Amino acid sequence: MRDILIEHAERYPGWQMGDVYKLLHQGALGSEHAVTDEAYARARLTQEIGEMGPGPKEPLVDVVVPDGAIVRVHLRPYVRVGLDPESLLQAFVRTAREFRGSPERLEAGLAEAAQLVREGRLGFREADVVAFGERMRRSGFPAIHHSDEYVALYRPAYRVVAQASMSEELRALCGEEGASRGRSS
Repeated sequence: MRDILIEHAERYPGWQMGDVYKLLHQGALGSEHAVTDEAYARARLTQEIGEMGPGPKEPLVDVVVPDGAIVRVHLRPYVRVGLDPESLLQAFVRTAREFRGSPERLEAGLAEAAQLVREGRLGFREADVVAFGERMRRSGFPAIHHSDEYVALYRPAYRVVAQASMSEELRALCGEEGASRGRSS
């Protein structure tokens, strides 16, 4: 998790503590909160693709946990390489229905973030990280939105999916294009 957090801190220097938590939450608990109804999820994906506009340079896929089980599939490069949105939607829906996360993994991620803060690697105050983690813990580790600052700076457009739920085509392309850290499309 350490390398993933450091990479994101370098790529997104304007992120806020909530954005760190969101990354950790997605890796630990997946995307179950985001899919209440497949038709709505399809309409939302179609709308987001139509409205996302330009954004920063980003990889097709970001691995968000060390074992690579959960990833963010960025919509701009996904559309740019001509992949089928329906395939991504199905992976997203399958992930929401089948992936069972771990609050313990989220706790471990928060501890890793606190350690990186102590080392001066994330740019936050340790007291703020601890307080934020405590507030989320007391609230039952809810899913949250990206911060307004993150949205304004980076215009995030992605879906969180389990690699096991992705199509063979997407998994193969991810291998070619860099399914994780450092390589952008």
